[in-house]
Amino acid sequence: MSEYILEINNLTKDFPGVRALDNVSLKVKKGEIHSLCGENGAGKSTLMSVISGVYPKGDYQGTVVYKGHETAYHNVKDSEKEGLAIIHQELALSPYLSIYENIFLGHMETKFGVINWNKYIAESKKYLDSVGLHEPPETAVSKLGVGKQQLVEIARALSKKTELLILDEPTSSLNDDESEKLLNLILEFKKQGITCVMISHKLNEVLKVADTVTVLRDGKSIGSYDVKQEKLTEERIIRDMVGRDLTHRFPDRKSKPGETIMEVRNWSVYHPDYHTIKVVDGVSFYLRKREILAFCGPMGAGRTELMMSLFGRSYGYRSEGELFVEGKKLDLYSSREAMEAGLGYISEDRKNLGLILIQDVKTNISNSSIGKFSRFGVIDSNREIREAEKFRKELNIRTPSVNQLARNLSGGNQQKVAVSRTLSANPEIFIVDEPTRGIDVGAKTEIYNILNDLVAGGKSVIMVSSELPEALGMADRIYVMNEGKIKGELSHEEATQEKIMHMALVG
Repeated sequence: MSEYILEINNLTKDFPGVRALDNVSLKVKKGEIHSLCGENGAGKSTLMSVISGVYPKGDYQGTVVYKGHETAYHNVKDSEKEGLAIIHQELALSPYLSIYENIFLGHMETKFGVINWNKYIAESKKYLDSVGLHEPPETAVSKLGVGKQQLVEIARALSKKTELLILDEPTSSLNDDESEKLLNLILEFKKQGITCVMISHKLNEVLKVADTVTVLRDGKSIGSYDVKQEKLTEERIIRDMVGRDLTHRFPDRKSKPGETIMEVRNWSVYHPDYHTIKVVDGVSFYLRKREILAFCGPMGAGRTELMMSLFGRSYGYRSEGELFVEGKKLDLYSSREAMEAGLGYISEDRKNLGLILIQDVKTNISNSSIGKFSRFGVIDSNREIREAEKFRKELNIRTPSVNQLARNLSGGNQQKVAVSRTLSANPEIFIVDEPTRGIDVGAKTEIYNILNDLVAGGKSVIMVSSELPEALGMADRIYVMNEGKIKGELSHEEATQEKIMHMALVG
């Protein structure tokens, strides 16, 4: 019997106008942790979708051999029956169902048409224990944080007797502590004989847990490496990913902050459903012209809620406090009013809040500044296309055409479209929430260059980031938040990861 549980041979997959996979081959050993690395658009998620049956047999060229036989899956259910499960970057849970209902959704057995609910509640506890989640099984998934929802997804995969578990960016939405727990869980699965394929842009995590790393670039398999035997480094992976050495992950910039452009005083935000609970509690801060100001802290600290509420009260039952822009007190009650006041917001959730995926690239870019392209209610399509083409070139958006639907782009290119949309509106203050979440190191550097160019051009940036090296590498100042409050402030010179974590947890 072969030592490989999965073999990919000469796999090619085409979409209209683009070849996503080009003659890809790789092998995954039984019981190993195999990591897949590559830039956004390299074909990683497409490859996993082919393996798991999202794209059925006949939709691609080449062969997928799983457990010694060539697969011919027509859908994901076919692969699940054979012990192959995939967990996508965007969680696919039903928020209004309970934990145990989500775990067994789609594969509950009935007797005379009746489901034995107590049986599944009891059985779910076994899987919840195995992933280290100790919430009552009856708890609605909407009440859980992102980290715990990730564990529910994994518990659901285990309930299907999984032998090969594919995880697409499993820690992209988690803080450092949650990521550490999840990585330890993946190592525990390895001890139990479960094979894991992990797609990740966090190279330090890859090198911590992976036995083998395969790098894809432009839809082609560049090489596979034994992590320990070849003493694999982040620099080697990056060189294979981008085709060149990436010596400066955080571009150099001379900091020249000017006068205060924005000030927030005693700002509080109340939960949209539980109206007496403060999600943000008495926060005060200021932003200077030509400054990158970072907000750090653990998940649930209130950073995103604070930024959304400042952007025209886009979050919360109600907000209270004072907001000043260029010395003028403002009361903003819609995102439109916020944009007219010179604020721009790029959401951490690009798929649900940042873009309209069923629209094309040019329409997504022009949506926030449609007045620039219309006269007497009629849109000038040629001008709209010229604007989109300008950003496509300047931000290196990899798309065959600005008429391509946004849903067909990779995560990094979707992020660049979201950035273009805000750039087109030309605000003075950019609020960017997790600007590099789920994108590769090459695309991250491009986003960092964009932020630096904005500041060099006289704009100001507020950046929410869960990646501490990113905040340390980019920010002029850092505010540390936890439990809805600002716990402290650090200058670029005095900030360290240890000081940020200490402030967040101790104050």
